[in-house]
Amino acid sequence: MNELAVLSKAMMMERKDIALSIVGGFIAGIAGVVLFSASGYLISQTVFAPPLYTLIVLTALVKLLGLLRAASRYGERLYSHRATFSILSRLRSSYFSRLIPVMPGLLNKKRSGDLLSRIVGDVESLQHYFLRVAYPPIMVIMVFLTTVLMTSLFSVWMAGLFVLGMLVAAFVVPGIVLIGQRRIFGRVRQQRAAVSMEVTEVLYGFRDLKVYGQLQERERQLKQASDVLTAEQQRAAVHLLRGQSMHAFATLFISWGVLALGAYLVAEGELAGVFLAMLVMASLTLFEETAAMATLPAYKEASEHAANRLAESVPSAEEQVLHPSGLLSDDEAVSAELSGVSFRYEGEWRPALNDVTLTLPPGSKTAVVGPSGSGKSTIVELLLKLRLPTDGELRLNDTPVRELDESSVWRSARVVLQQGHFFRGTVRDNLLLDGDSHTDEELSAVLAQVQLHSMKLTDAVYEKGENLSDGEKQRLAVARACLRKGRLWLLDEPTSSMDYVTEQRVLKHLHEQAAEDTLLLISHRLTGLEDMDQIVVMDQGRIVERGTYAELMQRQGIFYEMKQIERQLVSP
Repeated sequence: MNELAVLSKAMMMERKDIALSIVGGFIAGIAGVVLFSASGYLISQTVFAPPLYTLIVLTALVKLLGLLRAASRYGERLYSHRATFSILSRLRSSYFSRLIPVMPGLLNKKRSGDLLSRIVGDVESLQHYFLRVAYPPIMVIMVFLTTVLMTSLFSVWMAGLFVLGMLVAAFVVPGIVLIGQRRIFGRVRQQRAAVSMEVTEVLYGFRDLKVYGQLQERERQLKQASDVLTAEQQRAAVHLLRGQSMHAFATLFISWGVLALGAYLVAEGELAGVFLAMLVMASLTLFEETAAMATLPAYKEASEHAANRLAESVPSAEEQVLHPSGLLSDDEAVSAELSGVSFRYEGEWRPALNDVTLTLPPGSKTAVVGPSGSGKSTIVELLLKLRLPTDGELRLNDTPVRELDESSVWRSARVVLQQGHFFRGTVRDNLLLDGDSHTDEELSAVLAQVQLHSMKLTDAVYEKGENLSDGEKQRLAVARACLRKGRLWLLDEPTSSMDYVTEQRVLKHLHEQAAEDTLLLISHRLTGLEDMDQIVVMDQGRIVERGTYAELMQRQGIFYEMKQIERQLVSP
């Protein structure tokens, strides 16, 4: 779904505040026109020395109109901004809800800085759509038509001049501003995204850039990109300022035209002279309401561009499959069956998985081994429904994975990935990500089971676990998985950074806790696989061998050769 369509739908949901803001803006606009008109009329009347009560009435009217205008403008700002923030909140929630399911694949297509720019900057850009794009034309039309009708009571010719001036201010000036705007503002948006990407790259790679002596070079590139952005923003600001100046010139020109036409009509006897100052003041006030039209094209272009960038990140409503409602049972071990499954990453010529057929019976223990890049981790991603098979079928508990709700799959799985993420906070915070309540005694017991005896629940954890060793990160990730309630264990290299003794103790605990559950272990190491129900050997996306540990060793095939090489490397 186009983001502007989502925005329009969100605007309809805030129609009460929008209607109140329109009413407030209309009253404020008309009150301003009548206020300055009455002021001009009052000044003109004083020349003729009218009765005192006439001046008192006119003065009181001016004061009342001033109060009415101020109160109405306050109400307009209150309701219009409240509607804007509510619309933005709905838009952000809608966008995130559609972004999350496609996030794994999206991270492979977009640089993280560009994605961050879309999530933050482009969503925020749409807040101007109602206030700067949709709202001003409504106000201009309402206030303008009312003022023209009022003016026509005094002079049809003056009303016609107002119409001509409105056409110039509302269409000609914005049209001139629009010329060349797309090119200028397009460069600004592209360069802003480039700066975001450079900043993200420098922050993420700061340590490596420092070690390899490339930090100053990347800082130079970042400064260069920032200077280009500054120059483009200055050009865009000058372009907008030119449009505002043109509008101010047009307003003054029309006011002079009103004065000249009024003087002529007065001389011809077609207009009473006492109304001339009133009409001039009315024109000045009326065309102030059109000031927002001069910058409308810029905000419209920015909103449309932001909407298009957001729409690129997520599939449209027509492209999305109806949200599946299938659920996995939480009370029984999960079975998995891959039948002729193939998977190819977008843009890759080589498939990550090629015609893989594999069965994981409920309660079974399976190890998948093989060289790097053989497709082992891809199986885990498919089982978690982070990706869907390109060909073939994947079933969990005899239900096609496409028919299962992602949340149900994730809730039933205990996962340890190669690169677990850790949030800034404490050890307790990072253990309680699942949202379940656990006592400190339970948390401490889990830490002891994964050989983190010295770690306290109040110990600080930096962003991405920067203050933890790789082995500590893996054990903390295993502890986090142990606290979940799922019956499907998916362990992707959970002990690759641990020493041999710690690894054996952690694996022993995992086997004990998952005794009745289904367990899939991805591993480069071949130690501790003797108790597995089946071992699957993969190479270049295919299963090249399978069987129990004893069967594979007796067969003396690929697994046997890998084991012999490992023994030679380990033995002194």
